[in-house]
Amino acid sequence: MFWKRLYALRWWMISLITIGTILNYMTRTMLGVAAPTLMGDLGITEKEYSWVTGFFQAGIMFQPVAGYVLDYVGLKLGFGLFALAWAVVMMLHGAAGSWPVLAGLRGLMGLAEGSAQPGGMKAVAEWFPANERGFAGGFYNIGASFGSMLAAPLVAWAILYHSWRLAFVIAGAVALLWVAAWFRFYHSPKDHPRLTDKERGDIEAGQEPHVAGAGKPSIARLIRQRNVWGIAIPRLLADPTWGTLSFWVPIYLMKERGFDLKHIAAFGWLPWLTADIGCIVGPTIAWSLQKRGVSIVNGRRWAFTVGALLMTGMMFVGHVQDPYTALALICLGGFAHQTLSISVITMSSDLFPRSEVATVTGIGGLCGNLGILTFSLLIGGLVATVGYSPFFVALGVLDLFGAVWLWTVVRDRARPMAQVAA
Repeated sequence: MFWKRLYALRWWMISLITIGTILNYMTRTMLGVAAPTLMGDLGITEKEYSWVTGFFQAGIMFQPVAGYVLDYVGLKLGFGLFALAWAVVMMLHGAAGSWPVLAGLRGLMGLAEGSAQPGGMKAVAEWFPANERGFAGGFYNIGASFGSMLAAPLVAWAILYHSWRLAFVIAGAVALLWVAAWFRFYHSPKDHPRLTDKERGDIEAGQEPHVAGAGKPSIARLIRQRNVWGIAIPRLLADPTWGTLSFWVPIYLMKERGFDLKHIAAFGWLPWLTADIGCIVGPTIAWSLQKRGVSIVNGRRWAFTVGALLMTGMMFVGHVQDPYTALALICLGGFAHQTLSISVITMSSDLFPRSEVATVTGIGGLCGNLGILTFSLLIGGLVATVGYSPFFVALGVLDLFGAVWLWTVVRDRARPMAQVAA
């Protein structure tokens, strides 16, 4: 059978995670694409819409709990149940008749979808040696950008064919199919019946000693560790870019730049395409530096710094006259954000034992989504008064502070890649 002859099983496992990530982020982003139509249909103001997005961010801030569950019960059962929940809640979006109902559904979906990053990083930590973790993390994070990219054409087609509600029902139904595939095919390395002794040995030989710890995680102990906050605070500063791309850029392009629904379907996916490229560029920068003797953690810090410098282009989005130049700068922001984001997210697998990676990633996710929540509420409350330009300026500056924090606070426990491979 084909399944028995699979080569490099670890990449097949992360591919399954990637498909789940595509669906996870597609369902997150669909609300932003549907927002102009949905707001008119339900009579939602920009302030009320900010509360709808805020409920999602409040729910997803429980990522430390999701990560703890994944570390405690195991990735297969925990992630499968979370995915089942978000699929069902997504389908229920199609029945929402008011903004409070929609906000409640978004909150529940945030609770379930908060498992995506902790689950992905836990799979990376379990299945990959140190010198492949950056690329594995970048590979499954392509799912975040690609899923967001798919949201625009799906929602546009559904609205033109039937209604925005149809898009949510279709997305939830497809997610249910993925859940069935997850429970059928995913196993951890220690349980997988098709993992060869050679591949298992390669994975174990490429792990640093300090990440091989076992035992149950403790959130109370982890939040007292310097390195947890060393990688969590940069996410607080960086993730508002993702929230802005997901929830506010479609509205900005339509209200401020004259795009209609067809323009959004034709061009709205471009920032996610450049973000996909950033998912690979970040690990490539770190890997090339590791080959020159730079430690794994320092390689990722340099990749974050490059992304932060490129993010400064976002400051000019609101000041250029041509709408397509503004879109190009937004695309640069998507690329820069994923270049730095995947770098800091992957550091949890470099600095902490595999049994704690999901919990640590969840703590970072809490901070990141707190940043998105705060930023989104500020946009909703102030955009009518000050416009969008000050928010784009803020996005261009925040990651510079994140880079300084990352270099100052994180203590490097990793060795250069050549030593890890020896």
